[in-house]
Amino acid sequence: MCSETPAFEPAFLCVQCANTPTKCALTERRNPVFNSLQTASADAILGLIAEYRDDSRAEKIDLGVGVYRTSEGKTPVLGVVKRAEQMLIDGQDSKAYIGTAGAADFNAAMQALIFGDSSPDDRLTTIQTPGGSGSLRVAAGMILRATPNASVWVSEPTWANHVPLLGGAGVNLKPYPYYDTENHVIRVDEMLAGLATAPEGDIVLLHACCHNPSGLDLSETELRAVTDVIVERKLVPFVDMAYQGFADDLDRDAFAVRHLAANVAEMIVSSSCSKNFGLYRDRVGTLSILSADSKTRDIVNSQVNNLVRTIYSVPPDHGAAVVSLILNDPELRRDWINELTEMRERLQSMRRLLNDALIEKTPNRDFSHLVRATGMFCFLGISAAEVARLKKDYGVYMVDSSRINVAGITRQNVDYLATSIAATVESE
Repeated sequence: MCSETPAFEPAFLCVQCANTPTKCALTERRNPVFNSLQTASADAILGLIAEYRDDSRAEKIDLGVGVYRTSEGKTPVLGVVKRAEQMLIDGQDSKAYIGTAGAADFNAAMQALIFGDSSPDDRLTTIQTPGGSGSLRVAAGMILRATPNASVWVSEPTWANHVPLLGGAGVNLKPYPYYDTENHVIRVDEMLAGLATAPEGDIVLLHACCHNPSGLDLSETELRAVTDVIVERKLVPFVDMAYQGFADDLDRDAFAVRHLAANVAEMIVSSSCSKNFGLYRDRVGTLSILSADSKTRDIVNSQVNNLVRTIYSVPPDHGAAVVSLILNDPELRRDWINELTEMRERLQSMRRLLNDALIEKTPNRDFSHLVRATGMFCFLGISAAEVARLKKDYGVYMVDSSRINVAGITRQNVDYLATSIAATVESE
């Protein structure tokens, strides 16, 4: 009887028992490791991308994929990014590891961008992460290390990947009311009442701006009221900041983070450079943790670096080095802000354009929430059946919830889009 079937010739006879692998005694004793797995559910957005790609119609519109696009339908490399990349290529002299926390100059620049001039530096630790998703995953690990029995409260609805990223890591999630799907407003009173039931030490996940998927953000007055509940209940705010600069401007979009930081002892902030720098595939983000005092900050810093070592060891360098160059060079920073402003203003103008067209073509339906929302996303506010009909009859693609990416709207396709929507909702 053989003791082992050589891995280098699995399709041939076993050298010890002269049996094929299907009859080899050792093979029969083994239980295949992966046979218990079942096919995972396909990602809705990825499936939509494939459907849109395979649609041969000339008039088709993709409102699903979550990236910024120009009026030509391109997701560009920013001009300032190209310049910074050339500077990096010309000046970089090593590809050695940068350490678990990432580059110190990048972390300092991002911390200042997020928290502002009054950031409590003696209580903050900021590390570089592989995008906002990597930041969320590290944050989940830190929550489990520090307070494994705490729950993280998430808005209903929230970004689709919050649940698998945080819940998949083992964090217990609970919903709080947020979006009224019928009236297209934030359920502020219900949100406050829901959070008022959260036990001390629980964590509240908030979107800093450009709420995904609704596009509707708390006003500064409403955010102050939420902060009061967080302070009173001794909760820990956890802010996801994926769209800084896409709502109003860099400073106003950071209001939630800065107001909370001035009023709480502890908080977590995940940030992403995917949208505002256009660095989607380069995976650039940060995780910042605010501690009660400098001594605890040092402990948190040691723990978060230890955790990173067990997950991905060190973050990727290129994109973060580009961001650092831009933020630390006055001319590059000015040009970046100008390009960011152009992106933001295009999104705002496309919202107005679609709303104006729908006012004309569907006078009995109110789509004014389109212009009250900010950032790339919002709900169109139609049923799943209407979404399916739009796709089938007109080649207009969006996810079943009717969340749309307004970057898919252009001056060239808006009339066709509005006409298609009007024909669909009037026929239901």
